[in-house]
Amino acid sequence: MKNSIEQQNFQGEKVLVRVDFNVPLNDQFEITDDSRMRAAVPTIEKIIQDGGSVIIMSHLGRPKDGPTEKYSLKHIVSHLSSLLNTEVKFASDCIGNEAIELAASLKAGDVLLLENLRFYKEEEKGDVEFASKLAGLGTFYVNDAFGTAHRAHASTAVIAQFFAGKKSFGFVMGKEVANAEKVVKSPERPFTAIVGGAKVSDKILIVENLLNVANNIIIGGGMAYTFFKAQGGEIGNSLCEMDRLDTCVDILKKAKEKGVNIYLPSDSIVADKFAADANAKNSESNQIESGWMGLDIGSKASEEFAQVILDSQTILWNGPMGVFEMEKFENGTKSVAVAVAKATTGGAFSLIGGGDSAAAVYKFGFENQVSYVSTGGGALLEFFEGKVLPGIAAIENEELSA
Repeated sequence: MKNSIEQQNFQGEKVLVRVDFNVPLNDQFEITDDSRMRAAVPTIEKIIQDGGSVIIMSHLGRPKDGPTEKYSLKHIVSHLSSLLNTEVKFASDCIGNEAIELAASLKAGDVLLLENLRFYKEEEKGDVEFASKLAGLGTFYVNDAFGTAHRAHASTAVIAQFFAGKKSFGFVMGKEVANAEKVVKSPERPFTAIVGGAKVSDKILIVENLLNVANNIIIGGGMAYTFFKAQGGEIGNSLCEMDRLDTCVDILKKAKEKGVNIYLPSDSIVADKFAADANAKNSESNQIESGWMGLDIGSKASEEFAQVILDSQTILWNGPMGVFEMEKFENGTKSVAVAVAKATTGGAFSLIGGGDSAAAVYKFGFENQVSYVSTGGGALLEFFEGKVLPGIAAIENEELSA
């Protein structure tokens, strides 16, 4: 792909790298999951090996009123130093004199981490002057933060205009974009999309866009019951968005017109309350008794879905089949994970779409048996909804540059 980091030589460059180090910290400010940091290491190491220096920019959390101790990136400096095997310098402000002086004094191989970008409201507002101050610290811009690619923030999109001809994706961003494009633009067929989660309203745009590219769409999770209700089924106390019934009818009609197969769970595991200790039993999904609610797909649906997945060459999975956080209602999601892993072993390409799907794949231990697990979450969803992501457009479109 164009603008990829492999094509660049960073000798003598001061490279501003936008990463996603929005990592979870406990009460002692210790990192509880450093996977996002580890993912960015190859990009930083490539720049250092070329003979460049690195200025790292990130956000952490959602600070409301400027600098906040709990959201300071100083808490991650020592761990970042150990990951990179080099002493990371830290600027206690992302713009201003200290940042300017530290950036100016960087030698080849040096790494500087700037304080949390969101300590300035200008970051999320996409302020051009703020972006210009950040841009002034370096000579080259690399965006490696796919998780924020759907935001037109100062450091993820606006800043790129100051680096005409000197900007690229990092390895994480490059992989995310390449894998997402592989699914949307050139999938090997049959292409099956598995869409789950609680609400139709959260996934309607992705389902409508997938009707143009997928051969099969499997629908599970709470959102399936709105589809059953729309077709006149009895769903008991299952989750239902009454204002989306017409939407569901419309999706089913469009799918038929386009020759896309929509698969809904024929049976469900139903419970008498939303709790880990609920009474549970199997029920036809469109004949759920009053007082009972569907919290997982049933054994018949699991088998039917698995067969569709095993017959596929390209698989996109976004959203769980049930309340997999509770052991009693995890089997449907687990059976999909097993089928996706098996299909992948058999030669299919599988993309796991961030969020709950990624959590499920890790929970059941299949992360190394699928083709790619996205870190994107909201960004990946918007990509599959067919939206232009500002963080990608800013790198790819040279005409956007000043």
